[in-house]
Amino acid sequence: MFLRLAEQHRQFVRDLVMSLQALAIVLERRGYLASCYTCGDQMNSASFMVSLGDNHLIRFLVSDYGITWTEMRDDRELMKLEGAEAVAQLQELAKLIKVSGTTESDSALAARAASVAALDLRSR
Repeated sequence: MFLRLAEQHRQFVRDLVMSLQALAIVLERRGYLASCYTCGDQMNSASFMVSLGDNHLIRFLVSDYGITWTEMRDDRELMKLEGAEAVAQLQELAKLIKVSGTTESDSALAARAASVAALDLRSR
C-alpha cells in the first residue's frame, strides 16, 4: 500500500511541475515576468515565480518534501500557504488568468489578484 501511495505522490508532483511550466509560458506570453525552474530531468521539484506588477510577487515551490505558496508585496510576505491550500490558491491564479484572457485587461488581472490575496488575508 505505501509503495503505491509513494508512486501516486511522485506522479502528482510531476503533473504539478508540468502545469507550473505551462502556466509560466502562458504568463510570459501575456507580458508578465514569470519563470519555472526545475532541477534535473526527474520533474520532482520546481520553483515558480511571477511578478504581477507593483512589487507584487508570487512564489510557488513544489518538491517531494512539500508545496508552498508565498505572496509578497514590497518585499514583505503577505501570505504563506502549504499543501492543499497552496494548490487551491494556485488554481485561483489560473482562473484569474483564464478570465483575463477573455474579459479582463492585464492590469485588471493584477488588481484582481491583489484583491483576492487581500480577501484571503482578511478571512484568516
